Amino acid sequence: MAKAQVDDHSFFEHVYTSAPVGIAIVSIQGEWLKVNPALCSILGYHEQELMNRPSNEVGYNDHTFLDDHQVQPLLSGAAASFESEKQLVRKDGSIVWASLHVSLVRDEQEGTPLYFITHLSDVTDKKVKEQSLLKIEQLYTMISENAQDLISYSTPDGIIRYCSPSITDLLGYRADEIEGSANLELYHPDDVLMLQESTFSDEDTLTYRILHKNGKYLWFETSYKKVRDEQGEIKWVLGIGRDITERKKHEDNLAEAQRIALLGSWELDIVSEELMLSDEIYNMYNLTRDPQPIRIFKFINLIHPLDQQQFIEHLEHTKKGHELDKEFRHLHLDGTVKYLHVRGFPTMDSSGSPLKLNGTIQDITEHKHVELKLQESIERYTSLKKYNHDAVFSLDLEGNIINTNQKAEQVTGFVVSEMAGENFSRFIGSVNLKRKLSALVENGNSEKVIDKITHKTGLIIEVLTTVAPIIVNEATVGYYIIAKDITEQKKLLVAKEAAEKTNKAKSEFLAMMSHEIRTPMNGVIGMTHLLQDTTALDAQQEVYVEIIRKSGNSLLAIINDILDFSKIESGKTDLVEAPLDIRECIAETLDVLSSKASEKRLEMTYSVHSHVPSVLVGDADRLKQVLMNLIGNGVKFTYSGGVSITVEKWLHTSNSLHLRFTIRDSGIGIPEDKVGQLFQPFYQLDHYMTRKSEGTGLGLAISKKLIEKMGGDIWIEPTTGPGATFVFTVALKEEKPNKEVGLSESVKEEKAVQRYLKILVAEDHEINQLVLRKMLEKMGHTVTVVENGKEAIEAVTFEEFDLIFMDVQMPHMNGLDATKALKSIPIRGTFPVIIAVTANALTGDREKCMEAGMDDYISKPFKRELISDKINKYFPI
Repeated sequence: MAKAQVDDHSFFEHVYTSAPVGIAIVSIQGEWLKVNPALCSILGYHEQELMNRPSNEVGYNDHTFLDDHQVQPLLSGAAASFESEKQLVRKDGSIVWASLHVSLVRDEQEGTPLYFITHLSDVTDKKVKEQSLLKIEQLYTMISENAQDLISYSTPDGIIRYCSPSITDLLGYRADEIEGSANLELYHPDDVLMLQESTFSDEDTLTYRILHKNGKYLWFETSYKKVRDEQGEIKWVLGIGRDITERKKHEDNLAEAQRIALLGSWELDIVSEELMLSDEIYNMYNLTRDPQPIRIFKFINLIHPLDQQQFIEHLEHTKKGHELDKEFRHLHLDGTVKYLHVRGFPTMDSSGSPLKLNGTIQDITEHKHVELKLQESIERYTSLKKYNHDAVFSLDLEGNIINTNQKAEQVTGFVVSEMAGENFSRFIGSVNLKRKLSALVENGNSEKVIDKITHKTGLIIEVLTTVAPIIVNEATVGYYIIAKDITEQKKLLVAKEAAEKTNKAKSEFLAMMSHEIRTPMNGVIGMTHLLQDTTALDAQQEVYVEIIRKSGNSLLAIINDILDFSKIESGKTDLVEAPLDIRECIAETLDVLSSKASEKRLEMTYSVHSHVPSVLVGDADRLKQVLMNLIGNGVKFTYSGGVSITVEKWLHTSNSLHLRFTIRDSGIGIPEDKVGQLFQPFYQLDHYMTRKSEGTGLGLAISKKLIEKMGGDIWIEPTTGPGATFVFTVALKEEKPNKEVGLSESVKEEKAVQRYLKILVAEDHEINQLVLRKMLEKMGHTVTVVENGKEAIEAVTFEEFDLIFMDVQMPHMNGLDATKALKSIPIRGTFPVIIAVTANALTGDREKCMEAGMDDYISKPFKRELISDKINKYFPI
């Protein structure tokens, strides 16, 4: 028996020591009496640290190790044991969840309570998981039951399996009324087809209208997510929807406000360069929506071509973190210009690199026009006072000076600050100035009443004055007095008369020089043609004659440039409007320059876009003059490669078609520092003492002025390679059908009687007589020569002629008077065609000839081809 008791005790000790759960004996007073290693491990104490200490010291917050309300039933015998879960504090301060089983041991004899036996297990992991699940469940329940959004999930075929209770507040239905069906009848008829045809991605957002139980449709925005199983099959479709009816109203109101304010928004993704434009921008600028992503160039195309480079620079600046706030122009296809106010703000990532630009575009055209008019008015007023040659005084109703300009300081000798507040009567010695100013405004006799101003020095200055009321809100609040110093005016009149005399002398000098140079030049050029046509020359003589001819043509070109520039500068150059063929103009220009290009082995090519009409209306001669200058320069300064010409449609307006000409060469190019001076008159790249090329330096200046007169502009485009690229635009009209027969056509029909003609040459210069007679006779015509207008009248009176070449400047009677006289007397047979021949080439010469009754006009020196063309014009084969 003793041995059995010992074995039982040893077994108990082994179990007590090796048990995986904590075991403790606690006194009735709650002190530790004995603890096993597992319990010490759970609480982090050594056995000696716990012995005889209160067990409740390891309790956490309101969790005591042995609660009175749990112990009392054991002590009273009402219960044999109890179980509970408690939070306990380990020695290191960490918290552990423990499951406790507590029982009471009593004295077998008397039943007196001896101690408590406690079993303790660490259930922290289990408790954490339970609490986590509980939180998730509570959170889900809270979200589902309290969410303002409508949460639902449905099968892949659209059958709704769950709706959150919020459906009642949002749409008036109970969840059980919706669950179990697709309920497509609840969607707006216009949205059903969209929902049925939508191909959802795994995550998508749709906006549609759904019927409330009260019969009204509400706008909903629902985000969908497909939930797939492990095999990738769709198991559920989760949806979270919200009522956006009010937001939709605000969006519609905002869109309407933007429409009224002509304001649209944009967003640029810098990484992908994709652009998002609001509906209002599409509407404002008549843009067509493209299903493809919009790129940045579409944004740039909204900007006027002349502003695009500046816009690109500002856009790049904005990408670096700066705000964009700038006004730009927009060029409509109809030629009108709108003003844009473009704003933009960058969004940066954590490293400071730009991600997006967001901003607005507002059409401020109307505001800008008002602003420009206001600015113009202010500038005019400011300029009027600041730069006016007259003294300007601002007075109040009493005649006290409010403000003046610098000229007023000169007239009076006082500075503005000294005159401010002074009564104007001080300077004119007048009394009752207030009544007089009012009367002057009514009767307008201020010039005689206020005709003198007294200078600070006492000097009397004679003036001419004007009095005008200052009107604000339809009420007169003061007066302007504008006083002109007559002395200065007299100086200006004298200067004007001197300038007019100088101008007249210059015109007369140009006319004389034109006549005096062209007359002998006609002989030089004409005789070289005759010499080449009528004389058998050896090779050396051919070279000499060719040099004479080229020198004569060069001198003629210089004369023409100077005269052309003079006419353009004086504003007396008129453009002719006649049908022209762009392709023919270029081809004729290249024909003229082809020999020079061939000598240098240059290739000349041109391309005209197919959209450019074959016939337009404009001045073909002036256009060819510009082309000759620009293409000729390309040939002149190119030594290998060639010259290319491209023509394309640039802008089409209701009144005209703007063409863009691009002339590229592979020549020596133009230094960047010289570009700004190229279009200045008389400017050449090389110095006149060292230059290799001939010319006056007027070609580009003339071209620029002609292009501007034709409604265009000219500039040089920068190039990376060799050569230069000139670009110019001109505005031409599109041809309208015209069934009327022109005067020249009717004259041709009347005169188309024979090929070999009787021609009268009225010319006083002996060499020109010879040149013109020889040219005409070589063509097969019969020629009679007279030396002045009187002899021409006598010849026509007694003999019939088909054609008269009439020199304008002749002794005794000039060609103009002779033509007028011929027109006034009866002529035997058909009246001859009269063509003016003159060495003058100034503005108005042609008009004077036409007014005198002449039919056409040629200037000296003339070439055989020109004479032949004029004859064929009136006497076609």
